[in-house]
Amino acid sequence: MLLTRRHFLFGALGVGAVAALAGGGSVIVDQMQSASSDDLAVLTVPESSVTTSDACSEVDASERMALAGSFELPYGTLVWANDDDIAACLLPTEQSSPIAQVGLLALGSGSCITVLEQAVGTAEGFEIYDVRATSEGVIWTEADILDGTWRIYTATSDGSSIGEPALVDEGDGEWQTPTIAAVGDRAFWQVLPRIDGSKKTEGSTLKRATMGASDAEIAFTSNGRMATPPYGLADSVVISPRTDTSSIHYQLTRLDARTNDVLDTMALPTSMRPLEAGYGQTGFLFSFDAIYNYGGGIANLGTYAPTVTVTEGSYSDVPWFRFNRTPTAAPAWCGSYLMVKSTLNVCGIDLNANESFRFEIENGADDYGEYLATTGVHDSIVTFTNVDDNPVNGEPRKCCVVKVWKPLA
Repeated sequence: MLLTRRHFLFGALGVGAVAALAGGGSVIVDQMQSASSDDLAVLTVPESSVTTSDACSEVDASERMALAGSFELPYGTLVWANDDDIAACLLPTEQSSPIAQVGLLALGSGSCITVLEQAVGTAEGFEIYDVRATSEGVIWTEADILDGTWRIYTATSDGSSIGEPALVDEGDGEWQTPTIAAVGDRAFWQVLPRIDGSKKTEGSTLKRATMGASDAEIAFTSNGRMATPPYGLADSVVISPRTDTSSIHYQLTRLDARTNDVLDTMALPTSMRPLEAGYGQTGFLFSFDAIYNYGGGIANLGTYAPTVTVTEGSYSDVPWFRFNRTPTAAPAWCGSYLMVKSTLNVCGIDLNANESFRFEIENGADDYGEYLATTGVHDSIVTFTNVDDNPVNGEPRKCCVVKVWKPLA
């Protein structure tokens, strides 16, 4: 069974399991190799150049953000948003098959339309396990966990319906079920060899297809397993391939979604493996779920972001911010605020004012609290939580609460 960071095994583990695993304790990682002799510029940040979230003054969220919408979906729903108008939803069913359906949630009205009622390969034992969407298209994963096979499909979309599904890739148990991303009318998926499989020493690839088209192409090839899932923005995608060097380095890489051109890169120190990698107003974002005994200011657990906009790749020359909580979701940007997932709350950081705020959690929320559904840079963000509330003097409530937030003018 598959569980890779935000790629949930629906119906068996879910978001709560991801949060529990991530919060179960960190480890201290020794440097596994000596410094590389290869000509590779790596991120070097002294401790004096890093400000942590402990130094932020907390303000009330109502002073910074307004609730633009609150919608109720079926209990157990999972939500992903990388579009200003719609979010992709994995909707539970009340039967053993299909266990999930694909829905598109209109972020303005709250209307959620089921656009895929079952897997294309239902008759062969496949179920839908993952989905991403934009207003232009949908990419989803189907898997048969009994024999370890998977398929990737895409389809065009108008935000309320989808076109004919196109099969763009498939694989067996030698290859880990791909993580996926949607950027405009482009679909991305990342194919990695299984850690314990016979192909474990082979490289990995980021693949790409136009939504609804069956022709796929390799967008990027990594020297080994990539470290993080693909991170979708409005016009680009972020990955973390290994460099072609004698020592292990992960190089955060931003690719243009249409041309595959490399827009920006940043190499981490030897053997530092990020949990998530993204991009925002000031440049690359990344998080660690481990503590390193080397690396200076970026050696600790948490989510990192430059506090000022980086130009010409000068990431080692700018001050940094660390949100010092165990990461369980990829960060995002909403207007001028860095948005991160804390242990229970979704929090916003004003890097200029050195202030933070957090959204309150619904009564009866699951153990993971509120979850950050948004990736990329947007004028609004989406959060969700699954609520099972049985108050003593009130009506029971069991649903998934999806909220849309916008910065105050």
